[in-house]
Amino acid sequence: MLESGSKVFFQGNSALSLDAKGRMTIPTRYRDYLKDQVHGELTITLNFEGGLMIYPRPEWIRKSEILKELPASKTNVQRILLGSARDVEIDSAGRILIAPELRSQVNIEKDVVLVGMGNRFELWSAEQYAAQLERDKASVLAQGLGDFSL
Repeated sequence: MLESGSKVFFQGNSALSLDAKGRMTIPTRYRDYLKDQVHGELTITLNFEGGLMIYPRPEWIRKSEILKELPASKTNVQRILLGSARDVEIDSAGRILIAPELRSQVNIEKDVVLVGMGNRFELWSAEQYAAQLERDKASVLAQGLGDFSL
């Protein structure tokens, strides 16, 4: 996680496991910030590639305002993102509950990968994340990097 002024940037990934109740421990490197800055309040929703997105609540509120303003032709996007959204709080043990409905929609059972994606996280089943990463690599190789260099 990087902090620049008042903005935070989540990066990196963590291999984690859900407990029998579907709870996941938030990695320590993010937990203090999330508890202090957003009172442990997060929102989880589907993404369009087979995983979940986890937003700090203030960031989700900003995104939901944009989603609410979409034209009627994008009701399907609203239905997927807003209709699947679940508010959660980090508990005293540093865990969040991933709702059974969300887990079943993305085939998350036990082993997961939490990926920092700037202003949010993605949560994937470990197996699906590995497959998505391979698809992403193939896509980058096929499309090239254009003017982008490291």
